[in-house]
Amino acid sequence: MCVCARPSPPRLAKVCLGGRGARGPPPPQPGGAAEARRSGAGGAGLARRAGAALRAMPAARGAARRCALAGPLLPVPPPPLLLLLLLLLLPALPAAGTEGKARSCGEVRQAYSAKGFSLASVPYQEIAGEHLRICPQEYTCCTSEMEDKLSQQSKLEFENLVEETSHFVRTTFVSRHKKFDEFFRELLENAERSLNEMFVRTYGMLYMQNSEVFQDLFTELKRYYTGGNVNLEEMLNDFWARLLERMFQLINPQYHFSEDYLECVSKYTDQLKPFGDVPRKLKVQVTRAFIAARTFVQGLTVGREVANRVSKVSPTPGCIRALMKMLYCPYCRGLPTVKPCNNYCLNVMKGCLANQADLDTEWNLFIDAMLLVAERLEGPFNIESVMDPIDVKISEAIMNMQENSMQVSAKVFQGCGQPKPAPALRSSRSVPENFNTRFRPYNPEERPTTAAGTSLDRLRTIWRTMQHGVTDIKEKLKLSKKFWSTLPYTICKDERVTAGPSIEEDCWNGHAKARYLPEIMNDGLTNQINNPEVDVDITRPDTFIRQQIMALRVMTNKLKNAYNGNDVNFQDTSDETSGSGSGSGCTDDICPTEFDFVTTEAPPVDSDRREVEASATQPGWSLQTLLIIFLSLVLQRQWR
Repeated sequence: MCVCARPSPPRLAKVCLGGRGARGPPPPQPGGAAEARRSGAGGAGLARRAGAALRAMPAARGAARRCALAGPLLPVPPPPLLLLLLLLLLPALPAAGTEGKARSCGEVRQAYSAKGFSLASVPYQEIAGEHLRICPQEYTCCTSEMEDKLSQQSKLEFENLVEETSHFVRTTFVSRHKKFDEFFRELLENAERSLNEMFVRTYGMLYMQNSEVFQDLFTELKRYYTGGNVNLEEMLNDFWARLLERMFQLINPQYHFSEDYLECVSKYTDQLKPFGDVPRKLKVQVTRAFIAARTFVQGLTVGREVANRVSKVSPTPGCIRALMKMLYCPYCRGLPTVKPCNNYCLNVMKGCLANQADLDTEWNLFIDAMLLVAERLEGPFNIESVMDPIDVKISEAIMNMQENSMQVSAKVFQGCGQPKPAPALRSSRSVPENFNTRFRPYNPEERPTTAAGTSLDRLRTIWRTMQHGVTDIKEKLKLSKKFWSTLPYTICKDERVTAGPSIEEDCWNGHAKARYLPEIMNDGLTNQINNPEVDVDITRPDTFIRQQIMALRVMTNKLKNAYNGNDVNFQDTSDETSGSGSGSGCTDDICPTEFDFVTTEAPPVDSDRREVEASATQPGWSLQTLLIIFLSLVLQRQWR
């Protein structure tokens, strides 16, 4: 039976409430969810319901035709079959978000294995990340064990990166120190060998009987160069005083001289200038050159030690967390091939190397001072000008003594008294005849040769090599300026570490593959207070780094003194000269000889001798007074 309902005008509609002869309540409207619930659970019920719907469709269409005579019908709902088919297909469709949660960890497993780790704990698909302590707690390819291992790996790689990046600076100081030291030692040895060979040939047995005077000179020079407690000026004064004592006996063999008398003779070294101007000139040249050379090689040693120590970093826990987040959290997010953004790397490195950057100021001052002393070694403090002709200069001094022997002897006899004649030589020949039979003038052509050519040529070859070494050192030192403040930039430029400055989007920013937005921090510890990546305690500077800063500061002061020709161990109290200390380079005929000893003590015999000289120069003092003074000094020495 068809019931046609007429709604309120102006629209008319006929609604079919059922099929022919149908009684009771109207059939339900076709709706997928409600109908499925009434038809029973499972696909079988749905299929039976769909079949019944198909069988009822012809009767429904006939009823529709009969109702059409009364007027237009309302729109017919879609056939129940389509809705039922949709319900059948819905369980087969994937739920929303299921594809993202099941992302594979294959690339992570491959990259993790390439680092040498076992794959036993690595998941095949992403898992929930609530267990992570450093990386973002999202779906992840990392277990807790993996995060711990990768954190240690990031610490190790950072330490290796710093040591590898500082390799250039460290090798510069190590290799150049070795070369300079070898060349300088060889220069000293060749100069001593050259003097010995020349003097043996020129003076024969007279030199060999007194050779320990010259051997002691070179021994003290070597000891000073290697850092020994030697006062260069006192040592050179002692050399000339001892040489005068030996020479005075040789030019006056007819007399017997006691130790006390020879002590008196030595006080006339400066007053009479028996060796001419050679001692003064040689003292200025030797002190300047040796102070510069010793300080320069000490500077290379300090630079080597500081570079070696500072390059062995010990990252803080905050730094290790930042390194892990930067280097290996991309692994945990399933992005092992994505590298950190360049600016992100800079902030991490500036936070981890904040104390090293504070070393930069003192390091640059140290390098500048090293360059100044290197220029001295190439120019006015050229060691070749001292060591190459030192044998010739000493021989020239001996010739001056020979020429002035009569005047020197007369003034010494006048000041120290007439010596006693030697028992075996009371009637010997005159002084000039005796002297001339023992000495003969030095002939430069007789300078001995060696297997490598003349000693002069050998020394010049050595020095030319050392000069090239100094020039090479200067160039390398210039490259090492600002090394510690630029260390983060050097590391972050490494293509193994970051994506590079040109890639700003496709890089890891600490959270995702995207641009890094925070600004770059300035250098140094205090500027890391707002570092967004590394937790830095700016109130606790690294004491180890502060020790290295102090070592550089002390060495810089030594280098500045050496540049001016001064030994830092000796400070001149005289205000008459611009320089001070051992090797002040004074231009007057008589250099000041009084020093305030800071760390180096002069040999006791030199200080005692100087006191004897100061007291003996008083006019009108008798020989008895001098003897009393001498005895008192001996007693003082024994008391000490």
